[in-house]
Amino acid sequence: MAKTKVGIVGLGLMGGSLSLALQETSKDYYFIGFDHNQKHCTEAKKLGIADEISDSLDRLQECDIIFLSIPVDGIISIIQRLDNLSPHTTVIDLGSTKEKISLSIPEHTRANFVTAHPMTGTEKFGPTSALQNLYKNKVVVLCDMDKSGEHQKALATKLFTSIGMKIVPMNAKEHDRHAAFISHMPHALSYALANSVLEQEDAPSIIALAGGGFRDMSRIAKSNPSMWEDIFRQNRTNLLESIHCLQVELKKCEKMVENSEWENLNEWMGEANKLHDIL
Repeated sequence: MAKTKVGIVGLGLMGGSLSLALQETSKDYYFIGFDHNQKHCTEAKKLGIADEISDSLDRLQECDIIFLSIPVDGIISIIQRLDNLSPHTTVIDLGSTKEKISLSIPEHTRANFVTAHPMTGTEKFGPTSALQNLYKNKVVVLCDMDKSGEHQKALATKLFTSIGMKIVPMNAKEHDRHAAFISHMPHALSYALANSVLEQEDAPSIIALAGGGFRDMSRIAKSNPSMWEDIFRQNRTNLLESIHCLQVELKKCEKMVENSEWENLNEWMGEANKLHDIL
């Protein structure tokens, strides 16, 4: 029986981990990798992430399934070039913003696409950072599913469920606003925290005192700047709103500390504790 051909554009953390996860579910996949970074191509082949490396999108368009696991600007560019797809080909993008990607898909190939955002990742990148269990027990948001073909919807649901993900449907506009608060603004905060320490006159001495709390909050400041520049650009309006909301809360804290309003500060912190009743 012929194997299912799976094209992966972008052989880093997300694409590499996806290949490893799918390999655990079935031996009937044949992975064709595509990446402009030749080192990534070599590593992906060596690690068994890809069975074959292609330098042509034409070869990928022969695949049954194509995953786009590259920065969001690159996804939009590739989408315009995938114009020779079979009606049964399923293209799934893994971009961290969704509305501009969804709106950029040409009408004649729209049914082929499923716009997805797996809510997982690490600060590391490249094929060597790939993890077989990266997606397990995580949420994947599937956006604007009414625009996807029936075959594509069913297949995407099956694929993500098979690797242990929980599926949450959502429209792309709503997704981008929510993602700004729970993902994009925290990255901005982490970059700001890291830079605020590095700008001090004795940063090494400060960092020597760093405990688990600081390391947890600054960890994602190690994330790929080019990738996150793209995300911030794509979700600019929602990101600015989320940063403004954060600044309002920081000003409240600043004022209470400045005025020695310790009881009010305690109540403010107590309100924040309630977040973990939801999580």
